[in-house]
Amino acid sequence: MLELIDKDRDLLLYLNNLGDASYDPFWLLVTGKWVWIPLYIIFLYLIFKTYKPKSVIFILIFIALGITFTDQIAGIFKYDIARLRPCHDEALIPKMRVITCGGQYGFFSSHAANSFFIASFLSILISHKYRWLPVCIFVWAALVSYSRIYLGVHFPMDVIFGALVGTLSGGLFAEITKIVLRKQQSI
Repeated sequence: MLELIDKDRDLLLYLNNLGDASYDPFWLLVTGKWVWIPLYIIFLYLIFKTYKPKSVIFILIFIALGITFTDQIAGIFKYDIARLRPCHDEALIPKMRVITCGGQYGFFSSHAANSFFIASFLSILISHKYRWLPVCIFVWAALVSYSRIYLGVHFPMDVIFGALVGTLSGGLFAEITKIVLRKQQSI
């Protein structure tokens, strides 16, 4: 286990030190929540184009429940595992570029979990109508997730685990949503 943690630190230092100050504003923008509002509006538009308004309400409820779920699970892990974020690790700080920092603990990344939740959830629910969507949305989720490593806020394993939790949760919530929508249509 210690060997895996050492490799995780080495990979963080390698990826984080690839950065350059001229790119920092871009990655700060990518990691921000408000910059993605236009994209969320596009997602909402695509949902409305795919489903009837009554179904959209259920979909939005399940999106809210799913994001709350991934956030809560991440919070539990962060405090139970209590792995310091790289930007709080005194041994790493002199070796890395710290652009921003978050709370004390970082395992696992909520940004990765939430973005991969949305990617998985929407890919399952609307890719039958928009075949290009999964590639685009997973690239977006990967960019958001990588920004956390670039900025020195998360280790790669934090991001990978968060992406896995988000993808699995998105799939689970999408399947539950499909069941609810089928039942709602049969009423």
